[in-house]
Amino acid sequence: MIFLDTETTGLEVKDRICALGIIEGESTHFELINPGKKIPPAASAIHQITNEMVSDVPSFSESVSAKKLKSLNTPENILVSHNAPFELSMLQKEGVTWQGSVIDTLKCSKSLMDDLEGYSLQFLRYELRLYREEVRVFQEHGVSLVPHHALSDALHTKMVLEYLLDLADVERLIEISKSHVLLSRLPFGKYAKKRIEEIALKDPAYLKWMVESVMDMDEDLRYSIEHYLLQS
Repeated sequence: MIFLDTETTGLEVKDRICALGIIEGESTHFELINPGKKIPPAASAIHQITNEMVSDVPSFSESVSAKKLKSLNTPENILVSHNAPFELSMLQKEGVTWQGSVIDTLKCSKSLMDDLEGYSLQFLRYELRLYREEVRVFQEHGVSLVPHHALSDALHTKMVLEYLLDLADVERLIEISKSHVLLSRLPFGKYAKKRIEEIALKDPAYLKWMVESVMDMDEDLRYSIEHYLLQS
């Protein structure tokens, strides 16, 4: 299994990778990447990477990361990431199309633990009480614990996966990662934390408005809302 996390210049189509972390077995790799575009302050405020830090480092095509991913990108290897579709889309911008299976720990967490209040990596760190073991785990891997650092987040992703493996086997996690997840609760809005099925019966107009108005809606949330609207 290959655990991967990226830091980027933003979340839009035009944005690119500015750091990458990979964990393969006991081997760890981190590298700053020159994204070829300015890192806006809003992105730096999250991952602490500045334009000065990447001004003299290689672009992705010239990086050690690119060579490493090329050697790891085989049908036998499984890529594990938190919000894998985003990570895969960022890699594709750099010419990397993953050849193996994928486990998305975000999607799997939503599917197997559908009653949580949040699913971000840092939320799961506390909800699943990963902090009880993280000092030992991070020391064993020689990784500094720094939230929103690509290597640190890759290691937390590994810890989330180990938790998920108590709930489902690898094959099931791969299958979930390929499918839509039917969510039970609305994560935001005036009906936040309420069951979507109940909202569809009481206020279907609100859900229809959400589907039509929220352009960047999570694909699983959109799927779930449309599912319950059809059932109502």
